[in-house]
Amino acid sequence: MAFLTKDDVDALKAYVTGADSGFACQSDSTVRLHLTHSNLKAKFMEIRLDMHSTIESVKVKLSFHCGTNAGSMVLNLLDEEGNMMTPLWDDSKKLGFYSPRDGCTIHIIDTDPTSASTGGWLEDTSLVEKYKMSDEEYNKREKTYRKWKEQKLKDDATWTLEKEMAIRRGQPLPTPAVAPITDPEHLATEAATIKVGDRCCVDPGERRGIVKFVGKIDGLPLGFWVGVHYDEPLGKNDGSVKGKKIFDCPSGYGGFIRPDKLKTGDFPPIDEFASDDLGEDEL
Repeated sequence: MAFLTKDDVDALKAYVTGADSGFACQSDSTVRLHLTHSNLKAKFMEIRLDMHSTIESVKVKLSFHCGTNAGSMVLNLLDEEGNMMTPLWDDSKKLGFYSPRDGCTIHIIDTDPTSASTGGWLEDTSLVEKYKMSDEEYNKREKTYRKWKEQKLKDDATWTLEKEMAIRRGQPLPTPAVAPITDPEHLATEAATIKVGDRCCVDPGERRGIVKFVGKIDGLPLGFWVGVHYDEPLGKNDGSVKGKKIFDCPSGYGGFIRPDKLKTGDFPPIDEFASDDLGEDEL
């Protein structure tokens, strides 16, 4: 069985829709016309009409496209440039009597002052009064999203819609977002037990060094930080934060760690087996 390739399909489409296509030219009694409407801004798709159709039957057909009653229509035939050719005034005449050609336009004038298209009512959704419900009325309803969400949060305080969708799809649960720190005294108790000059061991990786700074730092998240001069080049900086020097050490030997991520005590320097893993709580 032979199958059409994409090139074959494109070539067939170009042939069917092309200007020189026998399909595009249609039969001798068919004409392709554009439509415009006195009350509507929308552009209509090209319509095909039979030259043997009476103007009355043309109006009936057009009524299904624009919503204007056939008895309220006045039709004008315009040329390709939008210039007036002739009014289609006699309903008993056939369309071919007015000699339309492909590319011409039939302009529909809606004479009904109560027409649904008057004043943009068929296009401007802002004119349509929207249904509104007060919070009190909404809260009285059962099986609403609001009540469902409230129940979910009651069952699980960490519930989110993203988490719900992951469960339903059988996907791994999303990583919970870390709440930003808003307390300027964050980890003050832990910091109070650490002194400049203390030997320390930093997790992860059991990296050893000496404490060079304890306190708050402009440019880092709120709370207390500990500046460490590592024994080996396992750090991220030279004791500076955003260009401001906090303590002195060679580049790559400095780091700023949260107080709860290190231990102080008898941690003499070592030269080997130190991990280069860096934690998310180190800057």
